[in-house]
Amino acid sequence: MNSAVDEVADRLLTAIAVGDFLPGERLPAERELTALLHVSRPTVREAVARLLALGVIEIRRGRNGGAFVRDSWTESSGAAVRRTLLPRWEEFEQLFDLRGLVEGMVAATAARRRRPEDLEPMREALEAHLSASTPREEQAADSAFHRAICAATHNPQIAQLSRDLLTRISLGFPIEPWGRGERSHHEQAGHGHRALYEAVAAGEPERAEGTAREHFMISAEMIRDVLARVRAAEAP
Repeated sequence: MNSAVDEVADRLLTAIAVGDFLPGERLPAERELTALLHVSRPTVREAVARLLALGVIEIRRGRNGGAFVRDSWTESSGAAVRRTLLPRWEEFEQLFDLRGLVEGMVAATAARRRRPEDLEPMREALEAHLSASTPREEQAADSAFHRAICAATHNPQIAQLSRDLLTRISLGFPIEPWGRGERSHHEQAGHGHRALYEAVAAGEPERAEGTAREHFMISAEMIRDVLARVRAAEAP
């Protein structure tokens, strides 16, 4: 039976592999990881130490220091992804389906309720995403865009439901999976954001719902791609 340290180390390795945390990005602080993963601080500390030994992260000292991602994939990543994703894969597919339905509802509600002042944050995030020069900038702009969509529903419970589903899909971290920063995914996301913004701004709930359901399949595709990479490496 895997220990708590094994499980947390595997979840962190998998989260890095699917792009929750990108190279050059700092992992959440020890206290935050403890709260997100519902484990003790010694467990988190030892799991992070394992990632350091594997060369996946590096520790930087100083005021802005912490554990920073060095590489998204090492020899240990495939085994961690397999142990983390395969036993729960049926559940993940159900979550992908549920998320598409929920995010469609979120977008449709935003299209019905958005006020003129709700559109500016969406436009700013859309422009930031389209002009981003790194995957980290794209990921940040993507998060800002979807927060603005949720805010336009004017129901904090809807926003919390969206966040909770994202957290479940992302192995306990409320961060959108970003794969390995593939340009095809970036372009898909950019087109999806523009179409979603136009539907919400026009007050067209049905178009917004359909666009959002299709758009949120990108994250599912990224996670499927990572698992496919593991399976291909295992093939004889």
